[in-house]
Amino acid sequence: MKCLVAVVGPTAVGKSKLGIAIAKHFSGEIVNADSRQIYKLMDIGTAKPGREERQEIKHHMLDIILPDQPYSLSLYQQASLSHITDIQDMGKLPVLVGGSGQYVWSVLQGWSIPAVAPDTAFRERMVSRAESDGVDTLYRELEVIDPATAAGMLPNNLRRIIRALEIYDKTGKLPSSFREKRGLPYPALIIGLTDEREHLYSLIDSRIELMVEAGFVDEVKNLLDMGYHRELPSMSSLGYGQIADHLAGRMGLQEAVQVIKYETHRFARSQNAWFRPSDSRINWFKSGDGLEDKAVEAIRKFLLTAGWA
Repeated sequence: MKCLVAVVGPTAVGKSKLGIAIAKHFSGEIVNADSRQIYKLMDIGTAKPGREERQEIKHHMLDIILPDQPYSLSLYQQASLSHITDIQDMGKLPVLVGGSGQYVWSVLQGWSIPAVAPDTAFRERMVSRAESDGVDTLYRELEVIDPATAAGMLPNNLRRIIRALEIYDKTGKLPSSFREKRGLPYPALIIGLTDEREHLYSLIDSRIELMVEAGFVDEVKNLLDMGYHRELPSMSSLGYGQIADHLAGRMGLQEAVQVIKYETHRFARSQNAWFRPSDSRINWFKSGDGLEDKAVEAIRKFLLTAGWA
């Protein structure tokens, strides 16, 4: 019997660590579901698993494109499902790990994703409007058109806002209406990690400080020196824009770090729109002592019931 385990939850809660532990215990491989870890050269600021971890457990969907290359949810879904099938065919357990809600649910629910090709002219017009009227103007427009889609993204995520408006412009249909859910042809267990808000914020802040100590500023500087400019969608990733502003002299390092912390707190709150504590499909566990044992036991029972061998 083919099966799938997913590990979801807010940023910095410990998903990667648990995913690796699960993969070790059940002879599995990890499929990344973080929309920023797909980019090459962006390691520190995306909290990408380290070299040793990736040598120990095989990871898929990491480092697949350069920061200036376009990518789409449809491409992610197709590639991830292909990797999952390959892992299953080897008799191993695929472990989908990440906090990008669209990526996770596109796989778990088998979304029917609109095949709308990028329209450069439309996107340039939207960018111009954002520059003149503010990103909030476009976000409020999307809220009126499709509240469900708007609720699932940060109000300052210009790239995703424009994409949603583009789909509506080209098809006349709400982006959320394309989310036909075909499901998966095999059972899946969703493990959700949670923590008290203040403790989660503390984990986020500690991670960001460690990123800076590990060379985050140099990572961004190298990207800019290579020609990957501030306006690229990849550089809208949490932290990269703020560090780029610091390097340009627009803010001090400590100010940039504080802004990154604040924006990451806000992002963690927004992830609740995708992974709700009340969602009965998700088996929730609080991070901390005993987490790994509890998760392993839940997975063991799931696999036994599913007839996985």
